[in-house]
Amino acid sequence: MRMNNKPVPLRPLIHYADLSKLVSRLKIPVHWHVKKLRGGEIPGPEGRLLKLRKSVTALIKYERIEMDYYPAEEARGYAERLISEAVRHGPQCPETMEMADWWLEEKQLIHKLFKVLVPRYQHYPSSFTNFYRAPFWYFSDGFQSQLNEKYPDREINETIPAFRTVSYPKGLLELKGNPYPPIFRTNVTNPRSIQNVLLSSAKDFFKSQPPKDTKDSKAEVSNAENSSNTDFVPVEPNSEGNVKEFSK
Repeated sequence: MRMNNKPVPLRPLIHYADLSKLVSRLKIPVHWHVKKLRGGEIPGPEGRLLKLRKSVTALIKYERIEMDYYPAEEARGYAERLISEAVRHGPQCPETMEMADWWLEEKQLIHKLFKVLVPRYQHYPSSFTNFYRAPFWYFSDGFQSQLNEKYPDREINETIPAFRTVSYPKGLLELKGNPYPPIFRTNVTNPRSIQNVLLSSAKDFFKSQPPKDTKDSKAEVSNAENSSNTDFVPVEPNSEGNVKEFSK
């Protein structure tokens, strides 16, 4: 008797639609490619997690950090997961407390996570973090004098190649709602800014002045034109080299 060698389809134990009930879905795109992280204390996956733990701790503590692009991108996912689980389960869940205790090296940040960040992000419809691409280096890093020596004739805004710098891409990772100034300026007008206050005061001052008579203004303009025409008298030299005036 010949047996059928076709594989028997297995029925999944949990439907994909029910997975969202077990694990909350992140509100950011997650890239599944793995980038090599340099500068780890311990080689391997353990050293990778220890390096990412320092980044997550710094993000919760300072709420805005600047670091290499790919480690910041990966640390963002772990920070989003930590805050999401804290908002979802709260401090009463032992698994969530164990997760927060491992990812936050400074234990006072656990109190900040549940007492400050959870109320802030409890009704957030979007992600909890922002991620931007930062410049490779700044003039304040100490390269200004070296650039002046290498490019003495360069313009102020001239584009020049990086000098003695390693071109690792940089990223800026921040928590939403942090107390720092925004990265990008908004176009929302603020009537209480010093520029708008001065402009409104100048506008009110000119409106309070009485209007000038149009006849007087026209007379002033005509007098100014006549005076400008009589100020200059053209002259030309004669054959003897002397200068004679034209008759008016």
